[in-house]
Parts: sequence; C-alpha cells; structure tokens
Amino acid sequence: QVQLQESGPGLVKPSQTLSLTCTVSDGSITTYYYYWTWIRQSPGKGLEWMGAIDSASKGLEYMGAIDSASTYYNPSLKSRTSISRDTAKNQFTLQLSSVTPEDTAVYYCGFRNPIGQDVWGQGTQVTVSS
Repeated sequence: QVQLQESGPGLVKPSQTLSLTCTVSDGSITTYYYYWTWIRQSPGKGLEWMGAIDSASKGLEYMGAIDSASTYYNPSLKSRTSISRDTAKNQFTLQLSSVTPEDTAVYYCGFRNPIGQDVWGQGTQVTVSS
C-alpha cells in the first residue's frame, strides 16, 4: 500500500516561502493517471485543495515522453503556489510564497487514483509567525 510522508519546517516567518516535501513509498509518482495532491486545513476553515501534479504521458507515451507532468492549482492560491516533483527521489514538493499567518494550517499530501480514491499522509503542522 502506498505510503506518504510530509516533511518541512514547522515554523515559517511572514513573507517567506513555505516549502514542503512529500516522500512516497511503496508506489511510484510516475504511475499513470494518479494526481499527487496537496491540501490543507486551518483552524476555523474546512479542507482546502491547493493543487496537484499528475503523472502524465497520457497519449504522449508513443512519443517517448517519459517524464512529463501537468500541474493544477486552486485559482485562489495559484499566484503563490508551485508544485513540482523529483522522480529520482519519488517525491513531490509544495512551495507557497509570501505566506501570512492565514497560511497557518495542517498540510497534507496525498493522491487520487484512477477510480477516484484518495489517500493522504498524516499531515504536518505549519505555523506562520514572526
């Protein structure tokens, strides 16, 4: 069963960039049609979908596109969010720039498989404070 583990600093200063890494084990982030996702939950708010990166090749395999992926972002966060992946390390990362205390939350990485099932890591608390 695929396991996911978030890692990164628990405290970030305002205006800095938050960077989190999700390490995937017992599965590959290059598996087709999986969406590797970041969400967060902050006090008083519900779950917020931040974005995802897929393991594309969809239709491009015949062209030898063995390392292409597409990213998808929550429109409200798009200007500050970047998701990337390191296939050699089987990791994907989240960067959120210009953070404010409102970005304080528990951040989760996970994936959605081709039949719509979601699996999440245990989450990591990130506090934005000076």
